[in-house]
Amino acid sequence: MEKISIKIEETIDKIKKIYGNSSDINTRIINIKGTKIGCIFLESSSATATISDFIIKSAIYAEKSKTIFDNLFNTLKNKLFNCQLFTIENFKDFPYYLSSGFTIIIVDGNDKAIVMETRANLDRGITESTSEPIIRGPKDSFTESHSKNLGLIRKRIKDPNLWFDEIKLGRRTKTRITIAYINNIADKIKIRKIKDRLNEIDIDGILDSGNIRDYLTSQKSIFPQIKSSERPDTACQELLNGKIVILVENSPFILILPTVFLDYIKSPEDQNQKSINISFTRILRFFALIITILTPAIYIAIATYDQNTIPDKLLISLAVQREGVPFPTFFEIILFMTVFEILRESDLKSPTNMSTAMSIVGALVLGQAAVDASIVSPITIIIVAITSICSLIFQDSDFINGIRFWRFLFILASSMLGVIGILSMSLIWITKMASLENLNTSFLSPIAPFDKTGNQDAIIKEATPNIYERPKYISSKNIIKQGGRK
Repeated sequence: MEKISIKIEETIDKIKKIYGNSSDINTRIINIKGTKIGCIFLESSSATATISDFIIKSAIYAEKSKTIFDNLFNTLKNKLFNCQLFTIENFKDFPYYLSSGFTIIIVDGNDKAIVMETRANLDRGITESTSEPIIRGPKDSFTESHSKNLGLIRKRIKDPNLWFDEIKLGRRTKTRITIAYINNIADKIKIRKIKDRLNEIDIDGILDSGNIRDYLTSQKSIFPQIKSSERPDTACQELLNGKIVILVENSPFILILPTVFLDYIKSPEDQNQKSINISFTRILRFFALIITILTPAIYIAIATYDQNTIPDKLLISLAVQREGVPFPTFFEIILFMTVFEILRESDLKSPTNMSTAMSIVGALVLGQAAVDASIVSPITIIIVAITSICSLIFQDSDFINGIRFWRFLFILASSMLGVIGILSMSLIWITKMASLENLNTSFLSPIAPFDKTGNQDAIIKEATPNIYERPKYISSKNIIKQGGRK
């Protein structure tokens, strides 16, 4: 611990030297009853009006008041009006509090300092989710404000068993990381493993929740094993199921652990609709997943190796369409799948008012021109369009990237071995997913290993009044979620 100097001039000079005399470092020295009081704050992160109204004025009024306290330091500590006010003795704490928007008050002759919250409002307000839009359900989303994000969870779950454990990561950023869980539901072993993995991180800075995702997984995988979301209702639903939520300061996206494959088939608004409609939609999403991964590979295998499986009329139609096309089927698919992925990335990175026009130009003009120029066949455009449309059903960008990776592997396997290649790659895909686990939870849960309670809200969803227990594959503690069982 580094002691604070009893001379305020030395402390102020030392702080200015640490910050390299930055233009936003601001100080004010006031003389009260022959004793100097120093205020140190960063103008870029503090509200100057708050400092003037609650600190400077209070210090000046302290000179006129008949106080019962034995010295000016104690007088200020008890006269300042702020709920976030405490004392510190370690000089090394100064940079953290100054950068966090606090004002440090030092009194000549004292080796302690008063720290008072005077944060400026640098965060955006609570807005509607842009990455996970829904038709029916809450419209608020997490923001970059850490305290607001905790409040959005607290206002939904008013249980004192909702615990927030906080640690700071990053040698330079000192980013607040909060581990949220319901104490009498969540698995203690999983919580301890998460804390151990976070405490092992030694890095200069954590700027977003995505920076810590790789540290929280023990196995390498293209499919994400940690789900991110910016919806408070999703976070609360997962907390009630026994999962653990990680919130990172300055990031609107939270992390949910453990995550399984079926979590990406579900939607945030599934809990707000009738179970029969939810089941149908999930089956539709599952078939869309199969279509977007396998369709190009199946087309290549049939058109290249197994033409005898195609009806004669359809085979003649395909042959007529491919007349004049100089490239093999494999190259056609790879070419236009690559063009679509480039178009999709351009669409995501472009301003909103430009993305629609870019999509129309890419999908219609470019596709039609390629067919007219006999670069690709019309059936190739149809296959790529169906594949691309099915992939747009899913919202998580990491999951979409995983689909894209496996789709190209299936295309490569089918171009070399035909249907045998597709079957071989399917076995590899299923084996790989079955081998994945995080926090002792299989990626294919609750299907493999089979969990009856978890399958009540898997692809086929039971009516909510019939779901009495939480999924056991997440946590085996306090599994009864509602009464009334007959």
